[in-house]
Amino acid sequence: MGLPVRIVLSPGHRGDVIYGETLIDGLRPAHVIADKAYDAGHFRNAISNIGAAAVIPPRDHYRKPVPCDYELYKERNLVERFFGKLKQFRRVATRYDKLIPTFYGFVLIAAIVMWLK
Repeated sequence: MGLPVRIVLSPGHRGDVIYGETLIDGLRPAHVIADKAYDAGHFRNAISNIGAAAVIPPRDHYRKPVPCDYELYKERNLVERFFGKLKQFRRVATRYDKLIPTFYGFVLIAAIVMWLK
């Protein structure tokens, strides 16, 4: 648990929800746990299309908030722990590499090392 299944790099100035469908494409999870940034109608539709339940806290602007299983949402800390482990690799944390393919390669190497431990 807490190990990467799929990694997608995005530009720092773009929202992550745009790439949410790419992350879940081809997977068959029972639940998709994400933070408030992924609370968008199109992403919730993509989750329901694959037969999973969305565990995403609603953003504050909803008049009728979408229900969320906050007990299951606590499992999202595994994602945050993964990013903490990833940042222990100095080359990834400081982003010495300017080219995306090179940086992505080192992120994958770090992920492989985490899987092997």
